[in-house]
Amino acid sequence: MKTLLIAVSASGFLASCTPKPAVAEGTKTDNAEKLAAGKTIYENSCNRCHELPNPTAHSAQDWVGIMNSMAPKAKLNDEQHALVYDYVVSVKK
Repeated sequence: MKTLLIAVSASGFLASCTPKPAVAEGTKTDNAEKLAAGKTIYENSCNRCHELPNPTAHSAQDWVGIMNSMAPKAKLNDEQHALVYDYVVSVKK
C-alpha cells in the first residue's frame, strides 16, 4: 500500500513537471501589433512637448514613475498608458 501511494505521488509530481504548451501564433502577432501601437503613441504623444528619451536609458521600474507622471500630461488613457509602457520596457539594451 505504501509503495502504491509513493508511486501515485511520484507520477503526479512528474506529470506536473512537463513543459508548458507553446504559445499560439496569434498571440505573437497580437503582441507585435500592441508593441507597434505603443511605439506610435510614444513617438506621437511624447514628442509633442520634448525630445523622446531613449527607452533603454531607464529601467522598467524607472518607467513606472516616468509614465505615471507624464501620461496625464500627454492625456493618455489607461490603455494607451499600458501600450506605451509595454513598448518602452520591451526595447532591448
